[in-house]
Amino acid sequence: MTHSVARALGVSLSRMNEPVLARLQHLMTLREEVETLAGLGPWTPAADWCDGDTHLELHLDVPGVQPDTLELLEDGDLVTVAGQRAETARLLRHERPSGTFRRTFTFPEPVLPNTGQASLNGGVLTVKFEKRHPTINVQVNGPE
Repeated sequence: MTHSVARALGVSLSRMNEPVLARLQHLMTLREEVETLAGLGPWTPAADWCDGDTHLELHLDVPGVQPDTLELLEDGDLVTVAGQRAETARLLRHERPSGTFRRTFTFPEPVLPNTGQASLNGGVLTVKFEKRHPTINVQVNGPE
């Protein structure tokens, strides 16, 4: 693709070098967010990654989701979390999304395969993964 064709299509050359799967994941996430805003499709729970020195923690807001509907799948440098929040019958007003969700995340740092340990507390799903290269905090004490 030439520079002018890329520019005409609205594609920056730096984005052309991104792996195809990363771009596809970005497009899928955008589509899910648009559908959520329009109230047409699946909902997208908010998520955070936290550094726990020896492990990474994924926190996902899933209030009202029953534990038996949650699924977790590790695949290389990706982790997918899926689940379902039941619809409330006889709604008079509807603001909280319901139905199924599926989110795929890229690990922010390398982790050891199949080390994910999940817990659900207060509507927050926490999944801990052991880091391949743990962060080591070294304290230097001066002479006494």
